[in-house]
Amino acid sequence: MSVQVTPLRQRMIDDMAIRNMSPLTKKSYVRAVKNFSKYFRQSPDKLTFEDVRNYQLHLVSRGLGVQAINQIMCALRFFYGTTLGKTGVSEHIPLGRRPDTLPPVLARDEVERFLKAVNDLEFRTAFVTIYATGLRVSEAVALTIKDINSARMVIHIRQGKGRKDRYVMLSEQLLGILRVYWKCARPQNFLFPGADPARPITVRSLQRACRLAAEVAGLDKTVTVHTLRHSFATHLLEQGVDIRVIQDLLGHRHIDSTSRYARVAINTIRQIKSPLEALNIAKPPPA
Repeated sequence: MSVQVTPLRQRMIDDMAIRNMSPLTKKSYVRAVKNFSKYFRQSPDKLTFEDVRNYQLHLVSRGLGVQAINQIMCALRFFYGTTLGKTGVSEHIPLGRRPDTLPPVLARDEVERFLKAVNDLEFRTAFVTIYATGLRVSEAVALTIKDINSARMVIHIRQGKGRKDRYVMLSEQLLGILRVYWKCARPQNFLFPGADPARPITVRSLQRACRLAAEVAGLDKTVTVHTLRHSFATHLLEQGVDIRVIQDLLGHRHIDSTSRYARVAINTIRQIKSPLEALNIAKPPPA
């Protein structure tokens, strides 16, 4: 049975389509406005900014994280500001300040232990590809055979976050691993197909395999698939790769998103000479 879409929801969907927003963003925005309306049991166009404030407090009391709440508030900002055409949206719907935490990063030997702990060939190859190229997990599962360009030694990432195409490097070792994988798995379209070869492997299955591998490898950190992307960026920075090159490889829009890896590049930090070394205070002070 098809679900009837109200004219108001259709207008919001059309507004998002005009702005070429991604399918995931459109889905999450519609869900956020729907839940907001459901909480008050009223059509969202009848609700006020004061209702938004009360809803935000409700989400905080439920223990939702700042990032999750901000995503919901961004959806309500779009609904009120674009679909309803109200002014002063950012003033009336503030976003919470996100904690400035360090991204979790694995040392090189930990990455090796993690990859060796994955027995499934497809999963292991997917994880190797993510670490070797810094892909987001959604970008990795969307890869097709034709995206691997061995002539130019690059991988074409199509319509990544922000609807942007980009290239990442294809190393000799990764190309060799992909060729061995292809000979065994023989994927036809998607590089990492799911149970249905016409569809890619799911993000959830990769995340599940990641948790298992981290446990088998004895890693005491909270390792996710995204940790491999963090590790890729940090290890490149430690190798001396220019941060703006890393920004392009990761597909970051703003350099601030990339510069935080300088705070976890341990090998680089260790090479910095402390000003204390210029002082001659080797002897302890007299008692």
